[in-house]
Amino acid sequence: MKLLLIHADFMEYELKKKTSVAEDVEDSGKKRIDEVLVVFTSVEKDDNESVVDIAVNDIKEVAEKINCNRILVYPYAHLSSNLAEPKKGVKILKMLANKLLDGYEVHRAPFGWYKAFTLSCKGHPLSELSREITSVSAEEKEYTEALRAEEKAKSYWYILTPEKELVEVEKFDFTGHENLRKFVNYEIAKKRAVDRIPPHVEYMQRLQIADYEPASDSGHMRYYPKGRLIKSLLELYITEKCVEYGAMEVETPLMYDREHPTLRKYLERFPARQYIISGDKREFFLRFAACFGQFLMKHDAVITYKNLPLKMYELTRYSFRKEQRGELVGLRRLRAFTMPDMHTVVKNMEEAKQEFMNQYKLSVEVLREIGLYPEDYETAVRVTKDFYEENRDFVNSLVEILNRPILIEMWDSRFFYFVLKFEFNFVDSMDKASALSTVQIDVENAERYGISYVNDNGEREIPLILHTSVSGAVERCMYALLEKAYILKEKGELPMLPVWLSPTQVRIIPISEKYLDNAKDIAMLMKSNNIRVDVDDRDETLGKKIRDAGTEWIPYVVVIGEKEVKEGKLSVTVRAESTLREQRKVMMGVEELVNRIKNECRGKPFKQLPLPMFLSERPSFR
Repeated sequence: MKLLLIHADFMEYELKKKTSVAEDVEDSGKKRIDEVLVVFTSVEKDDNESVVDIAVNDIKEVAEKINCNRILVYPYAHLSSNLAEPKKGVKILKMLANKLLDGYEVHRAPFGWYKAFTLSCKGHPLSELSREITSVSAEEKEYTEALRAEEKAKSYWYILTPEKELVEVEKFDFTGHENLRKFVNYEIAKKRAVDRIPPHVEYMQRLQIADYEPASDSGHMRYYPKGRLIKSLLELYITEKCVEYGAMEVETPLMYDREHPTLRKYLERFPARQYIISGDKREFFLRFAACFGQFLMKHDAVITYKNLPLKMYELTRYSFRKEQRGELVGLRRLRAFTMPDMHTVVKNMEEAKQEFMNQYKLSVEVLREIGLYPEDYETAVRVTKDFYEENRDFVNSLVEILNRPILIEMWDSRFFYFVLKFEFNFVDSMDKASALSTVQIDVENAERYGISYVNDNGEREIPLILHTSVSGAVERCMYALLEKAYILKEKGELPMLPVWLSPTQVRIIPISEKYLDNAKDIAMLMKSNNIRVDVDDRDETLGKKIRDAGTEWIPYVVVIGEKEVKEGKLSVTVRAESTLREQRKVMMGVEELVNRIKNECRGKPFKQLPLPMFLSERPSFR
């Protein structure tokens, strides 16, 4: 079943023409309903009563949030291409309307008629919502209910100012904080589905970074050589930062027994949809985080107070979450993704808070070095009311790190395994927010998994655990970098990637075949200095070669001709200092260019050029 929910000042419709499956009606005149939640509904082939029950709960939840007690169920076939037969459709629509009668004034537009309608949408953040509801087995529904409980949890929304004042969202002045306003609207509305192709998808395809894999399930991508290079460099850098921080790198299985008692209880507490696969007499689920393997490993380890805080890290290639189809788009939200996952065992809450703060700062540093600065994302802190009241000064101190207002979501009571978490959220060109870095204080799973440590008195104690991803999913970092490039282009700047992540860092263009050997010699010298350099030896005009280098976002473009050979200098176009209107060209020596690039990439991992050095030898993936 697919739903489109519109909170309207009024909805007016008129029956125009019957179809062969139209319901009989006594009054075919105009109908007008004021102050109404209009529920445009498509009934699909597999819909059943369990789907209706979920839909009823969703509709009532929205009606309660917008304080509307009048509902119109309106058949709308255009939401789906998988429609149920008319007889079943009418039955399901009647069932939906009848189950909504408890506490609401319910109207139902007749099925099978061509209708003209006029609707006035109110235009607030919750006035336009969509839902996709599928039929589930009783066993699968158990997990779905755990996921859906997050949406049902009662949240209170505040802005924490740099002055440490907690202001209700409705009363906060967002002047000068437009990105924060967009983030807040997105969070409260929870409208995750996208209705158009975001800019980063065009970039990832045109730059031959990644693309959809039609032979796989939705949300599983293919990465071309350039994309694999970018992705692997990010993986290496993030891993190095976590190991440098003190984490022990491990590797754990991709699948786990669905009926394992400890894992099953955790599944019920984690808000994610699973892939289920069949094995020999057992069912398994594909991991959606590294928690399971790391927790089981910690359970079997002998840990003492001398080992704490104990940090364990895995780069999960891949984690799997069966996200809803309407939410899958490009690199932003996937069903298979690479998650840098670190878990830290700590003695008590004081040590947990210290590690939380340290890892908060580490996340800022990691994102900055990736190319995502504090002004590129917004901070959300999610906390239970009890924890906030008991640790008010600590939570408030989080605003000091970036000295910018942050969103606080406060829960009446704890529903999940954590009492506190933060997220850095990138807001893209479509006003959609996506979480990057996060740290959570887990107060349940050490006991659930039987993880303990021996204190200085020789006694066993139950620790706390921090869940951390200092960057968020690697693919999401790539998405954020591409979306940021688009946002900068809209402001008149040239889109580009950080030099250390650029597949080609220097392109050398000889103005004719006469200077090809000179270009090769310079390229080999740069390659020996760990610079990714290529040579455009194609039989194309100089103008086209320069334009192609621009469309590939090459950071440094070198043109070699008679003047450059005689003077021993390079004519270099510096993309970072150019604009859409004017290119910045600098004359410099080879060694000067090499040193400049080395300085820009200092402290970052390096990998060789992922394609042949000469463009004439390269395949095209588009």
